[in-house]
Amino acid sequence: MVITGAGSGIGQAAAARMASEGAWVLGADRDVSGVPEGCERMEADVTDESQVEALVRRAVEACGRLDVMCNNAGIGSTKAVVDCTGDEWDRVMAVNVRGVFFGCKHAVRQMLEQGGGAIVNTASVAGMVGLRDRAAYSASKGAVIALTKQVAAQYAAQGIRCNAVCPGTVDSPWVGRLLDESGDAPAARAALVARQPLGRLGTSDEIAAAICYLASDEAAFVTGSALVIDGGILAS
Repeated sequence: MVITGAGSGIGQAAAARMASEGAWVLGADRDVSGVPEGCERMEADVTDESQVEALVRRAVEACGRLDVMCNNAGIGSTKAVVDCTGDEWDRVMAVNVRGVFFGCKHAVRQMLEQGGGAIVNTASVAGMVGLRDRAAYSASKGAVIALTKQVAAQYAAQGIRCNAVCPGTVDSPWVGRLLDESGDAPAARAALVARQPLGRLGTSDEIAAAICYLASDEAAFVTGSALVIDGGILAS
């Protein structure tokens, strides 16, 4: 399987879990130093189609096929629409949408040749509900959810499943940087916790477990789903 954004956070946790369960894992990132032990490593910028295509090719060269593609690489943005610059918008869309598009495109091409496979995309509850100061981020994750459903509908008959995970706020390195930049990290963390009815942030391992489920044969009847793992945000 291929996992993008495997150098930290959710992608790192998913790569480690899959490798521990015996899967051959190619962990891709712009900085591969954080890709877990037991995984193959490959530097890649998901905004470059040729590099994403190369990830799929390497997996096929190693295993003869690509059973799972996890399009997890993503970046954040904490701006309201009036404060978001065109450059920031484009940067977020390039990684979060263009990168997932390329991953789906080249995974589907290979999976059509081999007779099936599973794709798991990392979206967010921000793509399903309005959150303050997340204009570009919310738009990008909404696009990921829509693309996930379209791919699932188009290729179900060819044995290709495509699903998304939609985390709430996860205690990840990106969130840690966001808190550090807030000027009052304890207050900012408390605000993030308060919007989740379960009263805590999620963990990367919890999202990784959902990714691994959607990638597995246990989810053989699941496609086109946006699996919410958000501590109750959408329910409140």
